[in-house]
Amino acid sequence: MTTTAIERPRDVQVLPIAENTTIVRSRSWGRLRFEIEYALQRGTTANSYLIRSNKTALFDPPGESFTEIFLEALQQRIDVTKIDFVVIGHVNPNRVVTLKALLDIAPQITFVCSNPGAIALRSFMEDRKVKIKVMRGEETLNLGNGHRLLFTPTPTPRWPDGLATYDTKTQILYTDKFFGAHVCGDQVFDEGWSVYANDRRYYFDCLMAPHARQVETALDKLASLPPVKFYAPGHGPIVRDGMKELTDSYRQWSQEQKGKDVTVALLFASAYGNTATIGQAIARGLTKAGVQVESINCEVAAPEDIQAVVEKCSGFIIGSPTLGGHAPTQIQTALGIVLSSVPKTALAGVFGSFGWSGEAIDLLESKLRNAGYQFGFDPIRVKFKPTDVTLKTCEEIGTDFAQTLKKAKKVRTPRQPASNVEQATGRIVGSLCVLTTKQGDLSSAMLASWVSQATFSPPGLTVAVAKERAIESLLHHERPFVLNVLGEGKHLGLMKHFLKPFKPGEDRFEGVNVEESENGSPILKDAIAYLDCTVKNRMECGDHWLVYATVDSGNVFDPDTKTAVHHRKSGTNY
Repeated sequence: MTTTAIERPRDVQVLPIAENTTIVRSRSWGRLRFEIEYALQRGTTANSYLIRSNKTALFDPPGESFTEIFLEALQQRIDVTKIDFVVIGHVNPNRVVTLKALLDIAPQITFVCSNPGAIALRSFMEDRKVKIKVMRGEETLNLGNGHRLLFTPTPTPRWPDGLATYDTKTQILYTDKFFGAHVCGDQVFDEGWSVYANDRRYYFDCLMAPHARQVETALDKLASLPPVKFYAPGHGPIVRDGMKELTDSYRQWSQEQKGKDVTVALLFASAYGNTATIGQAIARGLTKAGVQVESINCEVAAPEDIQAVVEKCSGFIIGSPTLGGHAPTQIQTALGIVLSSVPKTALAGVFGSFGWSGEAIDLLESKLRNAGYQFGFDPIRVKFKPTDVTLKTCEEIGTDFAQTLKKAKKVRTPRQPASNVEQATGRIVGSLCVLTTKQGDLSSAMLASWVSQATFSPPGLTVAVAKERAIESLLHHERPFVLNVLGEGKHLGLMKHFLKPFKPGEDRFEGVNVEESENGSPILKDAIAYLDCTVKNRMECGDHWLVYATVDSGNVFDPDTKTAVHHRKSGTNY
C-alpha cells in the first residue's frame, strides 16, 4: 500500500537558516485542530526558531500537540538549561503546556513578550514563578555578535498580545501569526512560492480578514523597520522568494475588506479559545459574502472603541463564554454599550461556548430580545470544543446573516432594460448540473450552470462557484466532488430541490435518490450522467471562484436523453 502524507507521524525538522540561526519545525501531516483555518487539511508546521550567540534565544515554542517531540529534538542539539530567553509572539493555553515543560528543565529562562502577553502568561502560569521581560516596542534585546532584537507590537482582536521581532544581524523578521500558511512539507523556504498562493490566501481569509484595520496598522509598522531578508512566520514555509508579492497581497486584501458597504461588529470574549473559534467561523462566512467585519475583543478593547465601532454597524453579533454561571464583566459592559448606542433596526446575533451550562448566552439573548432587536439566527450554543460540522454550520450562518443585511440595504429601483453587452453575455449557455460533495461528516451541493469542459488530456472541466456559496469551502485543492448532469425534460424536480434556500447545516440530500461514488460524494440517481472529479486549481474571478478539476471516472445512465441547458437573456444574473 502506498503511504500518503496524512499517514506520516508527527515529527520535527531542524535546519540552519542563517548565521547562528536554526529553524525547528514541528510538523503535523494531517489536520492538527478543529479550527476553520485548518480546514484544508494540508497539515501544518509549528515553526520555532533558535538564535545561539553570546546569549541564546528560542522563539515561539509549539503547542502541546508537539511538546514531547519538540523538547526531545531540542535536547538532542543544545543544552536547554543554557537558553536565556524565550520570545513569545502570542500567548495561548495550548502553548503554555510547552512553556511549563521548558521551565521544569530550565527555570532560569526569561520570557520575552508584549505587555498583554505578560498579563496572559502570568494568568496561565498560576502560582509558578516566572521571569518576564516586557517589550513595548522601544526596547531592544542584545544577544551579542551583532544579534540585536527589535520588537514591534502587532496586536489584533484575536491576538491582542501579537509581537513581531527583527534581528539586526540576519535581517530576519519573525512575524508570528502574520504571513503564515497551514501546509506541511519538506520545503523550508518558499521557492516556487506560487504553489502556496491558495494556502496563504485561505490563511488570510480565515485569520486576518476579520481584522483588516489592525492588519493594515501592523503592515505600516513593519514597513518602517530596516531592510528585511525574509519573514519567519509561525506556520508554513519561510517567506523569502514571494515576500514582496505576499506583503502587497496582505495590503490589497485588507483594503478590499475595508471597502465593503455593509459592516458587522463581532464582539467576543473567550476563556479557553472555543468562543473565539466559533466567532472566527462566523466571521469567515460574513467576509465570504462580501461584508466587512469589525472584530472587537471585549477583554482588551476600551469602551469608547467599542462604541465607535458599534455605532456605525449595520448588524452586530456577540459571543461569550459562561464563567461561574455568568457572562464575563467585559461582555456585560459591551452589552450595555450596544443597548445604549445601537439602533433597534440593527440585526443581532448571539453565540457562545460553555462547559456545564450556558447562562451567558441566555443572558445576552434575553437582554437583546427585550430591548426589541431582531435576530438574524437562533443563538449558537456549543458545549466544549466545536466540531467540523459545527464550524461549517457557523460559517453558513455568517453568510446568511450577511446576505440578509445586504438585501435590506439595497434600494429597490425599477429594473432597467439589459444593455447590449448584458444581452450578449446572457447568450452564453451552460449545461444544468448539480455539484455534490461529501468529505468526512461534511456534505453539500449546489445547482450549477456555469460549467465547461476545459481539457482533453487529462479530461478536465471548470465550474464557476460564487464566493458566498456554502459548498465553496469544500472545493479546495485535491478535494473530491461529483458533477451530476441533468437531462432535458427530466431536470425540473432536481433543479427545484437544489434551488431552494437551505438552512445552515441542513441536509441537502433529504428526499433525494442518491448513491455513493468512488470518491465518497453523492451521485444523483435521477441525473443522466455523472463525473467523479478532483479539484486541481482555483482562480479568483471577481465575485466567483473558477474551479478547475480533472475527471477520475464517470458513467452515463440515460444515453438517449439530451443534456438540459440553461438559457438566459441577461448576463447580470443566473
